[in-house]
Amino acid sequence: MSTQPILVIGSTGKTGSRVAARLEQRGEAVRHGSRRAPIPFDWDTPDTWSASLEGVRSAYITYFPDLAFPGAVDKVEALSQVAREAGVERLVLLSGRGEHHARLGEEAVRASGVDFTLVRASWFAQNFSEGYLRDPMLNGVLPMPGGDVAEPIVDVDDIADVAVAALTEDRHSGELYEVTGPRLLTFAEMAAILSDASGRAVQHVSISFEEFHKGLADSAGAFIADVFTGIARETLDGRNASLCDGVERAIGRPPRDFAEFARNAARAGAWSDAA
Repeated sequence: MSTQPILVIGSTGKTGSRVAARLEQRGEAVRHGSRRAPIPFDWDTPDTWSASLEGVRSAYITYFPDLAFPGAVDKVEALSQVAREAGVERLVLLSGRGEHHARLGEEAVRASGVDFTLVRASWFAQNFSEGYLRDPMLNGVLPMPGGDVAEPIVDVDDIADVAVAALTEDRHSGELYEVTGPRLLTFAEMAAILSDASGRAVQHVSISFEEFHKGLADSAGAFIADVFTGIARETLDGRNASLCDGVERAIGRPPRDFAEFARNAARAGAWSDAA
């Protein structure tokens, strides 16, 4: 095991926190990539990048809140060049399935001259338990556009397991892992599974993209609403309604089912009133 640290950008986020915890459990040296870390990392302050990457052997790259945000791809490209100059051996990029800007981010990493692994993820199951859909779910509704489009929703714990393997094992060099869950589910089917697991009646409410935008704008502001509504319009058109074997190829086991996620989240108290 190398004594060189692994940089986890976004180490306080959904995937990054899990990646960092798994690496530390394995005894790996982890450098947390966040504004409040001992060696701070800030996407909006490029002067922090060199120090964060100094002496690092591999780095997990996530861009919050999404690669579709203006300037995100340019920053990923610039960071990749700083990593190359710092002697980083591998970059592992979290990308989004079916997203144009995510593909551009992938190409920036491919062209960096640094060894890489790309993890292209579907829609996160944990959006319901620790994301922006938790509160609506507690109110008994799942308001989503896209009608009856089916999604291969993926467990974030699977993403983290794949990322950890890619950060620590040479056999993942140059690989693209498109990670999905084991089956396609509509949002109405997800609502039924969440109802069973949580003991709460949850109903899918099909809304327009305009209504989706208004709800986001009211809670998070117009800029956030513009970007995420654009992503929803782009991806909730059926383009992602297929399964991929990225989890099994990367770590040798099938992906977790959404029902398993829901049961585990319920047992952990994700939807209790005190959570």
